[in-house]
Amino acid sequence: MKKLFTNYINTFKGLSTEVWWLSLITLINRAGTMVIPFLSLYLNKSLGFSLENVGWILSFWGLGSVVGTWLGGKLTDKVGYYKVMFVSLLFTGIFFFLLQYITTFTGFCFGIFTVMLVADIFRPAMFVALSAYSKPENKTRSVTLIRLAINLGFSAGPALGGLIITNIGYKGLFWVDGITCVLAAILLLKVLHPKKAKVLDVVKVEKPVSVYSDKIFWLFFIAMFIFGFTFMQYFSTMPLYYKDIRFLSEFEIGMLMAFNGFFIFVFEMPLINWLVNSKRSKVKLIALGLFLVAISFVVLNFTNWLGILLIGMLFMTIGEMIAFPFSNSFALERGKKGNQGEYMAMYAMSFSLASIFSHNTGMQMIDKFGYEFTWYFMTAFAVLGVGILVILLKILQKKATKAKVSLQS
Repeated sequence: MKKLFTNYINTFKGLSTEVWWLSLITLINRAGTMVIPFLSLYLNKSLGFSLENVGWILSFWGLGSVVGTWLGGKLTDKVGYYKVMFVSLLFTGIFFFLLQYITTFTGFCFGIFTVMLVADIFRPAMFVALSAYSKPENKTRSVTLIRLAINLGFSAGPALGGLIITNIGYKGLFWVDGITCVLAAILLLKVLHPKKAKVLDVVKVEKPVSVYSDKIFWLFFIAMFIFGFTFMQYFSTMPLYYKDIRFLSEFEIGMLMAFNGFFIFVFEMPLINWLVNSKRSKVKLIALGLFLVAISFVVLNFTNWLGILLIGMLFMTIGEMIAFPFSNSFALERGKKGNQGEYMAMYAMSFSLASIFSHNTGMQMIDKFGYEFTWYFMTAFAVLGVGILVILLKILQKKATKAKVSLQS
């Protein structure tokens, strides 16, 4: 046990102080995002919106995310990641306070669009900051540490959110989320000010390649869109499935989602450290992760046994544990060819764009065809993404072979 614990601790060694601070800021911020897993329930059960209306509201959430991510990439390249992150955190907190007072369909569409626009300006800026604060050989592990912070926050968030709903009501979620965003902004101001933070990897490209002309990246983008489309069902349609079909309470739903975050917190860093040292292809690992997410849906149709929910969550969790860090690392490496803010914005936008269609499509499919058909569709769509990644892998292997031959000649 002592050796196991020592090996676990060693997987965190070598990461910069700034990456640790960035992780803590992310943890504080994400611990408050307990509104998100319960948003579909809040809209449906508390405000009384139909599933069709909930789907459209979640599409505006995704649209705000797309616009915010794109704008965040532009602003990061122009004014720098520090200013963008601070403004995003501060105003996201303020807007979450205000969102609880909106009760109309049109108002909530506009409100959630605004909140997500401001919130997701943070994402490309955070990715570029992570790259700047990490040595090249530590980038995948640095991404994994950030994900640990996110998932530890998500682990505590839903469980705490379930308790808040039970004792205070849904309104309490908005206050906690707003407060944590403001606290994260204050911490950022104190510890990551440019005069205090140490940059380890400065990327200056004389003739940057535009992300829009990078065909390989666009193939990767499509695969990430499919990954995001299927993965995000766990934050909109899946909680409704747990509630309506499996008859779980809000607290039980929160605990099941907390298992996801806790499992990632304990096992992801050792797993990623082992996979990094194994020198396996990043694209191959991303494909494996997406395949496991595909399995997580189809197993739900096999049995009425309640334990299958935990098995499905386990497949999804391991899948995201593998796919997210290596896809992020792939995008960071690709971004060194051009403007990093632009590249990381497009990477984040693949998920934002997915959220426009994912939640709404999922809701509409459930409404018209039921959960069983929807889970089969999500499985097939995820397998399509795996196929695209296999094509991408073959293209990269051909390019690598050609480059090797040209060097030898």
